[in-house]
Amino acid sequence: MKKQEQDSFLQTLKTRFEQNLNRHPDIPWADVQAKLENNPNALKSLQAMEATEGEPDVIGLDPKTGAIIFCDCAKESPTGRRSLCYDRAALDARKENKPTGSAVEMAEEMGIALLTEDQYRALQELGEFDAKTSSWLATPPGLRALGGAIFGDFRYGRVFVYHNGVQSYYAARGFRGLLRV
Repeated sequence: MKKQEQDSFLQTLKTRFEQNLNRHPDIPWADVQAKLENNPNALKSLQAMEATEGEPDVIGLDPKTGAIIFCDCAKESPTGRRSLCYDRAALDARKENKPTGSAVEMAEEMGIALLTEDQYRALQELGEFDAKTSSWLATPPGLRALGGAIFGDFRYGRVFVYHNGVQSYYAARGFRGLLRV
């Protein structure tokens, strides 16, 4: 990323950070910026999150490692990451009407992780996300081995986590990513 592009992108992140201080109390922007300026891979991942309309923002600090935690904070599941089945095996198993890709693979390409169920529930404490959409979640291996995957949404004032076959995909289902810097 060229210096001018980096500065512009950092300004976008800073503006979002300042507009949503409730998501990251007690974390100064200067600390966030310093970590980002020293980590071009993190900037690349955040830029990919932004390009797919995830609106990444800081949602916390890992108390064990000191890592700053970014998450997609778009009101609905990022539009550039919808209509995906869960993983490569599910994509390969589909015989007809294949989606363009899988959530797990796209997350890996972006350098981010799908949210776990606990992380998704914690995100919902910061606002109401996925009131009209849903998001694939990192699925426990035992459930995945049985051919299923989990996704979450927010309806009727509460968080719901459901299951689906991994081969399914919907125009209103994407995934949210998490990045530790």
